Parts: sequence; C-alpha cells; structure tokens
Amino acid sequence: MAAARGRLTQREIARTAGVSQTTVSLVLNDRCEAAWNIAPETRERVLRVIRETGYVADPLARRLLRQHNQILGVFTYEPVFPSTSANFYHPFLLGIEACAEKIGCDLLLFTSAPAVGGSRRIFHDNSRIRLADGCVLLGREIPRDELARMVAGEMPFVSVGRREDAYLESGAGGAVPYVGADYARATAALVDRAVGLGHRVMAYVGAGTGAESAVDRLAGFTGAVGAAGAEGRHEPVAGRSSGELLDVLLPAGVTAVFCEELVEAVALTAAARARGISVPQQLSVLALGDPTRQADTDTDTEFTGFHIPREDMGWQAIEVLDSILNGSGSDHQRLLPCLLVEGETLADVPPGR
Repeated sequence: MAAARGRLTQREIARTAGVSQTTVSLVLNDRCEAAWNIAPETRERVLRVIRETGYVADPLARRLLRQHNQILGVFTYEPVFPSTSANFYHPFLLGIEACAEKIGCDLLLFTSAPAVGGSRRIFHDNSRIRLADGCVLLGREIPRDELARMVAGEMPFVSVGRREDAYLESGAGGAVPYVGADYARATAALVDRAVGLGHRVMAYVGAGTGAESAVDRLAGFTGAVGAAGAEGRHEPVAGRSSGELLDVLLPAGVTAVFCEELVEAVALTAAARARGISVPQQLSVLALGDPTRQADTDTDTEFTGFHIPREDMGWQAIEVLDSILNGSGSDHQRLLPCLLVEGETLADVPPGR
C-alpha cells in the first residue's frame, strides 16, 4: 500500500479500512468502554492501515501502535521513598514527575523488589516491572547482569547517571542509555581554578572507584592536575578518620583538598579547625557535588564546589525514555554540565607553600 501524503486523518483511515470514522476513533481511544465491543479483526484492520501507510493521527495513536500503556516505571536500587526536600533523590523525582506529566504518562514507583547480596533486583520471580512501558533507573550502582539483560531488550530503560558500556560482560552489546552529570569536567574546572590561585600540591579524598560518579570525579581531578604539571594524590577515606587524613595530607604539603562527598569536606574542615588550621587561609577544602548523606553542615560555611543538575537529569531521563519507546531520536547518552559554586573554602595558596 502506498504511503499517504501529508498528515493521515481518521476519515482516510476509515475509508481505506472499510469502517466508519467512529470505529477508527474508538480504536485509537481504546481505553473507553465502547472500544471493548469492537471485533478483534476490525481493530487489527484499522491498525494495519495505519502501520502500512506509515502515518499516525496523533501521539496517542503512535503509542497504541507500539502497544504502550502510557505508564513509565521508576525503579530505585536504593531507598528513596518517601523523599523529602532534603533528600538527595528528591530533585530527580521532581524532574521525572514534571516531564512525565508533560508527555501525558503516569508513573509507577516499584518498591517491592527484594534485596539480593545487599542490592535490590529489578528482575525477580514476583516482579511487576512489565506493567510499565519502560523504566527510569535510580541508584549509585546497577548490577551488571541486570544492566546487560535490559540492554539486550528485556526492558526499555534509561539510567539516571552515566553507566559504562564496558560493564556488559555478557556480550549483550549495545549502548547503555543514560542522562548523567559531567563530573569529570566540573572537577577539572575546580582544579584549574585552584591552580590559578597558586596551588601546586593537591589531594583527592574519597573512594574514586565503584560508581561511575566517583570514577569520573577522580578522572577529572587526575587529568587536570597532570595537564597543569601539578602534584596530585589520591587518599581513600575508608577506615580512616579525618584526623588521620590530615596526618597524611599536611606533611605532604597539600594545600587544596578535593572531597568526593560533602560530608567528607565538612568533617575534614572541622578536624582542621579543631587543630587551629584556618580554612581556607591555610588549607582549601572543596566539595565535589551535593550531599548524598546527611552531614552536620556548618551553615556559616558555603563550600566551593559544584551543584549537580538533578532535576534536569530527571526531566531529560523521561525525554530519552520517551524517544526510545517511540523509536525517535538517537541522543540516548547525555552528560549535563554541573553548576560551579564559588563558595568560600578556596583561597590563594598560603605564603611560602
């Protein structure tokens, strides 16, 4: 059948399928009660006309042809509900909800997934994930086997946060769709700012491994330090107190510390001040992002660092998922810029250092 020219109307669909325009309208709006009485063969004839012409009347028909329920899932590998305004995940959920409302989809939050090996699992015996057309994933880390199954086609999805395609060790192939924050670029920009203030010996404090967000931060730090010809060191936090970290950093001549987590920046600053070390006059301390854990933050101190575009990441995750479900667009891996914060914990390198 030749493709129709221009926008296909319900009248043209009806004429080609040999049915009334009312029948076409009911088929397209299959959620109304009257549509349930249409014979399956009639319904299929109408849908076949739309498929063969390559045109649809509106977004509702597009979703119908692809057998979508207009329900998008939100699966979290970490507890995020109920989410308060102070919760790290709250802005993500705001963006997800706002974009879902804009495109006319309902959201389904999956909360019954059992934990296996300390992590929730999206695929399990009683999983109801198939109720959703596709799913937005939240969490610092996603089990590699589940990621591979989703990329292989078991569930259309988008990850909030960059995920390594190399994690797909099962041979599933394909790229991981995600909307993430450009932690590497933001961290590098802060290193450049510190170098511009005379800092030549700097340290990265944090894991720097595991979740891609940590890996990207450390990569941005290491790359920028190397490009500037400065000296950089990586000091993991696990098993060490802030005081023990200072015992390592200060004798090494470190003048600027880049903390992976705000809670670490707060603790390190408190430990330094307890020793009579002024921040930032004697030691600069930077925080690489918004708090993921509760910290007794000194409300009088605004840390130099950056904000993660969390609400925009949630919004664009729904945009990408919608484009995947509708077979449109190819921009399925996005990194959004972080907002640098001037703060007050970065200063010129101390005299004589």
